[in-house]
Amino acid sequence: MNPCPCGYLTDPAHDCTCTPYQVQKYMAKISGPLLDRIDIHVEVPAVNYKDLAAESDGEISEKIRERVFLARKRQNLRFEKEKSIFANAHMQSREIRKYCSIDTQGQLMLKNAISKLGLSARAFDRILKVSRTIADLDQTGQIKPEHLAEAIQYRSLDRQLWLY
Repeated sequence: MNPCPCGYLTDPAHDCTCTPYQVQKYMAKISGPLLDRIDIHVEVPAVNYKDLAAESDGEISEKIRERVFLARKRQNLRFEKEKSIFANAHMQSREIRKYCSIDTQGQLMLKNAISKLGLSARAFDRILKVSRTIADLDQTGQIKPEHLAEAIQYRSLDRQLWLY
C-alpha cells in the first residue's frame, strides 16, 4: 500500500499533498487486527534512475537460494516430530516458547519494543517467529539480539511513525 493517498508521504523527491487527517483516514482503511496478522511490513522507497542503472555488486541469487535451502533444512529437522508444523510460520504459542528462546538482552529488547511501540501479543509472537527465521538464515541455533532487532524493524506499520 502507499503511505498516503497521493503516495508521496515518505518520498524524499516529492512533496506530499495530503493533510494529516487524510493520511490518518487512509491508514485506517486497513484495520489494526488485519495489519497485526501480517508478519513483515517493509517500507519500499522509490529508487532513482542512477541506482536502477548502476551495476549491482549485491549478493547473487544462487548464494541466497543456498541460504534459504539450508534454513528450510534446519526447520525440517526442527519440526520432524511435530505433526502439523513444516515451517516457523506454522508455530503456535506452545512451539514458539519451545523453539524461540531469547537471552536476557533479547528479552529486554523485546520488552522495550512491546511497551514503547505499543505492539500487541500477536505482534510479540510474530516477531519471535520472524527472528527465528532470520537466525535460521544466519545458520545459528540461538536467536541473537541482532536477529530480534531486525524482526522488530519489520513491524513498521505497527508504529505511529506513519502518522504526522
